[in-house]
Amino acid sequence: MGSSPGMQPGITWIRVEKPAFDLVGVILSSLKLTGIVVVIALALGIGLGLSLIIRRRNRPPRSVLEPVSLHLDA
Repeated sequence: MGSSPGMQPGITWIRVEKPAFDLVGVILSSLKLTGIVVVIALALGIGLGLSLIIRRRNRPPRSVLEPVSLHLDA
C-alpha cells in the first residue's frame, strides 16, 4: 500500500468474550419442546379417541342372533 515511511499502522485490540456452552439452557429448552410435543400428542389422542367412541355409539347395535360373515366365498 502507499504508506509513507516513518508511519506505522495502528493496531486495534478488541476484547472477545470466551465462548461458553450453556448446558442448563439446552436441557431446559429441550424439556420445553418435549412438553409442547406431549401436550399436542395428548390432545390429538383424546380427540381421536372421543371421535371413535362417539362414532361407535351412534352405529346401530348388531343383533345377537345375526351371523357373522367373513365373505370368504368370493
